[in-house]
This record gives sequence, C-alpha cells and structure tokens, in this order.
Amino acid sequence: TYLIIQNKIGEHDWCYDHYVNYRGLKAANDIREQLLSIAVKHGIKITSRQTTDPEYYPSIRKALLSGFFLQVAHLQKAGHYLTFKDDQVVALHPSTSIDHKPEWCLYNEFVLTSKNYIRTITDISPEWLFKACPDYFQLSEIKNSEAKRKLERVYQRLQEESD
Repeated sequence: TYLIIQNKIGEHDWCYDHYVNYRGLKAANDIREQLLSIAVKHGIKITSRQTTDPEYYPSIRKALLSGFFLQVAHLQKAGHYLTFKDDQVVALHPSTSIDHKPEWCLYNEFVLTSKNYIRTITDISPEWLFKACPDYFQLSEIKNSEAKRKLERVYQRLQEESD
C-alpha cells in the first residue's frame, strides 16, 4: 500500500477521491524519509514485516505505545475509562472508529468539552506496558485500583511464563 500511495502522493485528486489528507500524507512521507536517512546514517539495520505477518499490526501498536505510554486508559467495570495515572474519567470520542471497547487503550488526544473524551484510540495489550516503559509501570509505584489489580495478574502470568 505504501508504494501505491508513494506513487500517488503528488496527485491531489487521488487523495481527494480516497478521502486522504494530502498534506498529512506528504508530512508522514517526509518524516519517514528523514527517519530512514537517520537510520542509514547511523548504520541501523532496516527491516520490515510483510502485511501478512501476524505480528505486523501488533508491532505498529507496540511502537506507538513506546512513544505514548503516558496516554493509556483502562476500561472500568462501570463501563467508563480512567486515564492510567491521573484517574481522569473519560469516554471514547464519538468520532472514534474502533468497533469495540478495548480493555486497555492508547489515546492520542484528550478532548475537553462538556465531557472528557479521548480520541484517536489504539487497542493495546496490558502485557506490552511492562516492556514499553518498565520504570513508569512499576507496580510498587501504582496506587491501589482496579487497573493495578489487573496489571498485577498480568505481571504474575508473565513471570510464570518466563520461568
């Protein structure tokens, strides 16, 4: 898909016809080229997964989490979300296109209107939290909550699997 888009990036009509923001796509392409140039300059091996690889999409979500680990929310039994560390009650923004309520999610935007919303949601696995930023997700530093109890069970399961 990237190659198709890369070939079409100069065509405003193609972007318009496919509901793609031309400037956003161009900016993403420029950033990708910059990152590629930096990686090559520093001798970093460039690898890519095939879209048919079962880890293709999870690896993208893990990469997002490694950069936005501060913006995690957890679904409560009551049906609303709480942001992880500051316990803000939030709801998924109506414009969110995700078709289910993930137990754990990463959000890109916090929108404050008459209600607190989180927008641009990515479904994540709680296991990833410990790898994304182990210092931030230290269980001893997390106050007692529903989220902490769930993370303790996840952490215990990870420990058992590694033994």
